[in-house]
Amino acid sequence: MSQSVTHKLIGSHLVSGDMTPGDEIAIRIDQTLTQDATGTLVMQELEALQLDRARTEVSVQYVDHNLLQTDEKNAEDHEYLRTAAQRFGLWFSKPGNGVSHPTHMQRFGIPGKTMVGSDSHTPAAGSLGMLAIGVGGLEVALAIAGEPLHLRMPEVWGIRLEGELPQWCSAKDVILEMLRRHDVKGGLNRILEYHGPGLDSLSAMDRHVIANMGAELGATTTVFPSDEAVREFLVAEDRGDDWVELLADEGAEYDIEETIDLSEIEPLIAKPSSPGNVVTVAEVAGEPVSQVVIGSSANPGLRDFAIAAAMVRGRQTSPEVSFDVNPTSREILTDLTKMGATTDLVINGARIHQAGCMGCIGMGQAPATGRNSLRTMPRNFPGRSGTREDSVWLCSPETAAASAITGVITDPRQWAKDNDVDYPALDLPSHHTVNTAMLVEPPPPEEAKAVEVVKGPNISDLPDLRPLGDTIEAPVLLKVGDNISTDEISPAGARALPYRSNIPKLAMFSFTQVDETYPERAKSTPQGHIVVGGDNYGQGSSREHAAIAPRHLGLLAVIAKSFARIHWQNLANFGVLALEFVDDADYDRIDQDDVLTLSDVWQTLHDDQPLIVTNTTKNTTFSVCHRLSSRQIDHVLAGGLIPWLAREKDHAKH
Repeated sequence: MSQSVTHKLIGSHLVSGDMTPGDEIAIRIDQTLTQDATGTLVMQELEALQLDRARTEVSVQYVDHNLLQTDEKNAEDHEYLRTAAQRFGLWFSKPGNGVSHPTHMQRFGIPGKTMVGSDSHTPAAGSLGMLAIGVGGLEVALAIAGEPLHLRMPEVWGIRLEGELPQWCSAKDVILEMLRRHDVKGGLNRILEYHGPGLDSLSAMDRHVIANMGAELGATTTVFPSDEAVREFLVAEDRGDDWVELLADEGAEYDIEETIDLSEIEPLIAKPSSPGNVVTVAEVAGEPVSQVVIGSSANPGLRDFAIAAAMVRGRQTSPEVSFDVNPTSREILTDLTKMGATTDLVINGARIHQAGCMGCIGMGQAPATGRNSLRTMPRNFPGRSGTREDSVWLCSPETAAASAITGVITDPRQWAKDNDVDYPALDLPSHHTVNTAMLVEPPPPEEAKAVEVVKGPNISDLPDLRPLGDTIEAPVLLKVGDNISTDEISPAGARALPYRSNIPKLAMFSFTQVDETYPERAKSTPQGHIVVGGDNYGQGSSREHAAIAPRHLGLLAVIAKSFARIHWQNLANFGVLALEFVDDADYDRIDQDDVLTLSDVWQTLHDDQPLIVTNTTKNTTFSVCHRLSSRQIDHVLAGGLIPWLAREKDHAKH
């Protein structure tokens, strides 16, 4: 039978189950990726698992999110991560070395391998022909410990690319076109696999842009073949020996099929405040702009910076615009400088920042209230920028640079026509400036055992998670709408993220983007509480803080119309019951502060029957269901995966 690249990748790593969409499978994991915003919890989980040494082929801990050192907290976390990586046998990428996803692609990504990462944009590695999946930190910890990844087998969505992109359009416009067609949950429970003749004109880094933002579609991951473009990339990185060809078989079939003619793509932009709110740039041209930011894992390639540099060469950017450039790796900054492009950017108004995520995660570069910020980043959820009332737009480097010059949202095609500008011919190097000085290799096992893990005072222990009761009677402390993001559940930004290793402190930021009173009300509700949500609850970042912090405050269950994949799994990992309405109309019949009762929970879950919920405030009932496997049910009832593992270990002793 002819196979897709996806089926080849999964089939070669399948530990249990079969590749039938919807069935639970387990796959062997070769590599892991963690970053500092989520990695501290992973290291604490490795300690809880009593791991001796990483059992993967490669595991890397990056520091790319929380680079601002406005006080001691981030610096202490960086030292904790460095020493923990040494102790457990992980590579360590020092602060300022680069954003995890492009840096991993440059240094460690290998076609045909599997990877999990505690970052939702981990699928960017699919650009190399890898199966790379974003998951919660606890699942990464288990993978580091040698355990397989369990997930529901997704459908495989084949997207055939034809034609070639026109001038002034780039890969960002391709993924924005997918979001325009399908919005933020169009990829739920699906793997996107790109194929067809249109791939010939897309470099490996172009594919990274598309694979990265497949996360915004809600997809499990994105896969590209490993072909000549991947070989050229690895050769340029002095890693040609790592290349293997991995192509779909002739006549490979897909569960879903779609075609994009690249020649018909035009400049697109996502309006505030959702990546799925996509329109043509021409439709919104003329809107004033006060900030333009180029960088992030969503546009990390050398050409993405070089095209902007070429466009501003000889043209001072608008005095009303803050033009910020965040290099995505030291390697890219070095090559950009060798080309003279860094000089072009600086003398024409750009502010050059260190290699890292920066404004993408709200760590600096927060825009002024009510002013438009154009960014080549992957997300524009409300408040993610660090400004509560923000107005963030997502676009390509071409659109960003044209708008930085004019001071208003500008279609780069119209800018070129008005100014008689030809599309720049970029002379990109065929060999990259490889620099591994800021990558710290793990020590040999005997040396690693002697490493002292350094914990600053801001690093707390993991919360004690108690088993779920057989009867839940608790108030609805919060009711939210559709597409609530993990940024709204556990906010990013310079105020909250320094407490990512201190769950009791971080918990006090939970849901404050939605309701500032939630943390105190939760603390005042000792019996625990319930949250009610709409469609696609928990979209966005993989941060498990969005599950564990509300759990620390007493969250027992979330009842929603539907869940985003990673957050749904994170809730189960930390003992929070994720339930879905059998009839979505029941959502409208619940109000905040209603008291809900669920009885005989344990047996009903194991019988795989709908749970009957009594609204004791309104004296009504409704039905809810779940999608948990029997394995996950055991985890939830035990209070979470870590208590379950501890219990199993204790049983094994006796």
